[in-house]
Amino acid sequence: MLDIKLIRENPQLVQERLKTRGGNYDIQPLLELDKQQRELEAKRNQLQARSNEIAKLIPEKIKAGCNPKGSEIQALRDEGSSVKTEIGTLEPQEKDLSAKIEELLLTLPNLPSDSTPVGKSEEDNPEVRRWGDDYIPQNPNILPHWEIGEKLGILNVERAVKVAQSRFVTLIGAGAKLERALIQFMLDRQIAAGYVEVIPPFLINTESMTATGQLPKFAEESFKCAADDLWLTPTAEVPVTNLYRGETFNSEDLPIYHCAYTPCFRREAGSYGRDMRGLIRLHQFNKVELVKFVHPSTSSEELEKLLGNAEAILQALQLPYRVIELCTGDIGFHSAKTYDIEVWLPSSGKYREISSCSNFLDYQARRGQIRFKESGKKGTQLVHTLNGSGLAVGRTMAAILENYQQEDRTVRIPEALQPYMGREVL
Repeated sequence: MLDIKLIRENPQLVQERLKTRGGNYDIQPLLELDKQQRELEAKRNQLQARSNEIAKLIPEKIKAGCNPKGSEIQALRDEGSSVKTEIGTLEPQEKDLSAKIEELLLTLPNLPSDSTPVGKSEEDNPEVRRWGDDYIPQNPNILPHWEIGEKLGILNVERAVKVAQSRFVTLIGAGAKLERALIQFMLDRQIAAGYVEVIPPFLINTESMTATGQLPKFAEESFKCAADDLWLTPTAEVPVTNLYRGETFNSEDLPIYHCAYTPCFRREAGSYGRDMRGLIRLHQFNKVELVKFVHPSTSSEELEKLLGNAEAILQALQLPYRVIELCTGDIGFHSAKTYDIEVWLPSSGKYREISSCSNFLDYQARRGQIRFKESGKKGTQLVHTLNGSGLAVGRTMAAILENYQQEDRTVRIPEALQPYMGREVL
């Protein structure tokens, strides 16, 4: 959530930054409501001051000799009663305005950071670097991952559709083991890098979804349990960030690093017709997520470290990839700055997203009221939150099935995974 004070004091800057995202974001209605709310607040404060003054004045006058039942005292009592009645009518108006202001604030995305490149779409995303060009396979006859998976008997779509619907898959035998091996490998590497593993709830409430920015914006892309105030987690970012909702750290506690494996559930609204086959765009998929809570002064540095932690997995697996920086027109709703990592998929001759690493600054922390107190300073500050995929497991499997595919239609297992699989070839 954006800071209403920032919007109030820098309306032109905020409006210009929002404009770089595209869309029709208009802060004028919000500014008008804020003005009304502050005027009501000022009036209520004046009335409350007068009420306090009257409450103090009456006993003083009685003590000074005024008749408690005289006209002067009665006039003060009548005025005090009238003032309290007026205060009582203002309070619900203020509450209503505050609710409307918050409702509008929830519809506004985060402001892109100063260093986020300005652009209209993914076509304007600059490439930061590439890694692993020497590992790009030269075999021109590589099958798509879903075809080789079906030939090897480790992936079955037809039975998954029978059990559920399209955009689900079933992994069988070595396919299931490869999925587990990738999860364990990713967790082991991130724990070694300093992250503390957690297993959060996979069902989360509306307040949690709102705090991290999934609601109200992405309600249609999420799965809700109709009989309960619970949603299937779209990513571990949501439950892990909300573990600390409403809490205040000591500055000495920061930074806090967590990694978590969860299944993820998404409707993929608006994506039908794209990636209908394979492991790229599913309603249910597994992912290892990295989440950070950091001091504001270090969040830019922490994003670069986070990106490096995600890249390290692909480097260990010797999978070619590139890093791009998302422009203002392509960046996520609640992010201020994002890097995407895209892995090479030979069958399509394209790089495809396998991780997004984002800095949300204080946007999520303001929604979730996650703060810290600095020694020797009054008050509290909002932490900065960051998260990134480390990595999307199904997409990593897809990349392995294609990049490690051999001419005899077997698939070599990356050396780093062989101890987890107990074999060298699929």
